[in-house]
Amino acid sequence: MIASAEFLSRLADRLGEEHVLTAPADIAPHLVEWRGLFRGSAIAVVRPADTGEVAFVVAACAEAGIAIVAQGGNTGLVGGGVPQGGIVLSLCRLSRIRAIDRLSASITVEAGALLAEVQAAADVEEMLFPLSLPSEGSCTIGGNLATNAGGTGVLAYGNTRDLVLGLEVVLADGRVWNGLSALRKDNAGYDLKHLFVGSEGTLGIITAAVLKLYPKPSSRAVGFAGLSSPHAALTLFDKLKRTVGRDLTAFEFIPRFGLDIVLKHRPGFLRPLTGDHAAYALVEMSTTRAGPEALGGLEKALAASIEDGLVEDAVIGLSETQNANLWALRENLSDVQSLEGGSIKHDVSVPLSRLADFLDTAIAACEAEMPGLRVCAFGHFGDGNIHFNLSQPLGMEKAAFLKHWARFNRIVHDIVHDMGGSIAAEHGIGLIKRDELGLYGDPVGLDLMRRFKLALDPHDLLNPGKIVAMSANPPPALPPE
Repeated sequence: MIASAEFLSRLADRLGEEHVLTAPADIAPHLVEWRGLFRGSAIAVVRPADTGEVAFVVAACAEAGIAIVAQGGNTGLVGGGVPQGGIVLSLCRLSRIRAIDRLSASITVEAGALLAEVQAAADVEEMLFPLSLPSEGSCTIGGNLATNAGGTGVLAYGNTRDLVLGLEVVLADGRVWNGLSALRKDNAGYDLKHLFVGSEGTLGIITAAVLKLYPKPSSRAVGFAGLSSPHAALTLFDKLKRTVGRDLTAFEFIPRFGLDIVLKHRPGFLRPLTGDHAAYALVEMSTTRAGPEALGGLEKALAASIEDGLVEDAVIGLSETQNANLWALRENLSDVQSLEGGSIKHDVSVPLSRLADFLDTAIAACEAEMPGLRVCAFGHFGDGNIHFNLSQPLGMEKAAFLKHWARFNRIVHDIVHDMGGSIAAEHGIGLIKRDELGLYGDPVGLDLMRRFKLALDPHDLLNPGKIVAMSANPPPALPPE
């Protein structure tokens, strides 16, 4: 249904005209996702100030039959925040830190708060909110929750889902579910919060959350190791996990090509090791124990791995500046890929025991399919999540390369599926993987998803066309050629 001037006027009367944006220039930034693969449409961008105003807007849309796409920082990577008509509900004004409870190790925040702001608020209390992403200065907690964001701390602290104690959610009819509990134990019926985490705004709109905090580490150490292969990296991870245990807080895998393009496009960055290695691991240890525990433990572990021939070379940061420089090699990897031309991206996970085999198999299959293809497979080795990205052959047209997206999806996703993995590890389904989920998802599980969607959003107004298609003519799920 097309919104009328009367409908928009009703919203403006409640929120203020300056918070109901209808000018094309004001709407335009909200129509394109971060990678620029999709462009949507909307009649307005609406910016409520609190949960009550969100509920009012959602109820008004339900009455008028108008679709809603909730947006936070709009940093998603799968087209999940691209509107297909209707309104964009921006949560940028819901940005308060409502409360911090140091004793119960929890923080209550609104959905529009930036991840970096939540980290900083915890730090003031000598606590840690461990979710960490390269986009933490622009992504919001609501978006992190809606997509069940992963990041670099999953090995020690879990995904965003594991950091949630309670939620406040506006439902499709405008009612508000107040589940803002900080309880660590609560078996009073279904655990509803987990239904909304990772639902990408298709079942309800998260407006606030109670999140877990942890003691702030007193020391940390970061190392960078050169290795002969992904198999050696997996062996090193297993060895470190068994010897240092819970103190191992991150283990990131970087291929030679990945390091090379970071150094190529970031001239101020220094090569951390002399010579080239087929694979690299960025390793972090941290501890809450007093003294330089982490540094000594990592030195001992890497020295032993060099002595037994597992690690070819390694370096350890001796200051926070050096630690940050080592992390920057990993954190810049996603951005510099775009400077190498077209990139066909796959965010996948497989069981840890199959991770190195997956890389060998998938790399060989893709390179055989397109000579000159440059595979950039990197990511969170400790939790089985690999960003299996394909950079175009040198000299090939970007547009011509991206036309092969569906072809490489089939190659990579078939291998992932055969190895018992997931085609969506941490970025979500959104639009770009919706049809892929239909191919690889368990039929009973897909039926349950549609039933949940129908029960909570019977008129398909909340982020329609994403995750599972409910209409006969859903929007296309692959980037336009």
